[in-house]
Amino acid sequence: MAAARPAEVLSPEGPEVRRPRWLGWVAGARHGDKAAFTSLHDHFCGMVHGIVVSKAPAADAPDLTQDVFIIALQKLATLEDDAAFGGWLAQVARTRVARFLRDRPQEDELPDEVPLAAPDASGAPDARKVLVALRALPEAYSETLAMRLIEGMTGPEIAEATGLTPGSVRVNLHRGMALLKEKLGLKKGGSDE
Repeated sequence: MAAARPAEVLSPEGPEVRRPRWLGWVAGARHGDKAAFTSLHDHFCGMVHGIVVSKAPAADAPDLTQDVFIIALQKLATLEDDAAFGGWLAQVARTRVARFLRDRPQEDELPDEVPLAAPDASGAPDARKVLVALRALPEAYSETLAMRLIEGMTGPEIAEATGLTPGSVRVNLHRGMALLKEKLGLKKGGSDE
């Protein structure tokens, strides 16, 4: 029998049905198990931070990410299906960021510490321009790209965390990258990848 992927464990329903390893953590956290909630935080932190940074200033992302987990802990009892935790948490993050953006005073979004240009002579766009272009993309693309490019998550990790199918993640990454390159004025090379 093949070994289960690290993010999954075999289900009691049989060897072909796999359930995410974090599923038990959701039930444990709901019943006050702090270690289970810490495990959920550690497992989903990259996804939440990717969603937050795809919309909000990078300087505010750590605090907003923490806020999302506080809200999730407070509202965990309202989650009806433990297997939907990833998608539910993503929506909690989107809602928190939307409230933050609505309520904050308007100001320059990117701190001065963000480099203005590529450190080499490659002509690559600066980080500010990339973040502005990323945030201008449709939500499905900007969030998925932020998880991949900023958080370093793999396609399967993004799919597992968000509840999207691996195919949807691949499509979002491919189309999102094409749109990002277009917004940045980068020409397509000989390859689509």
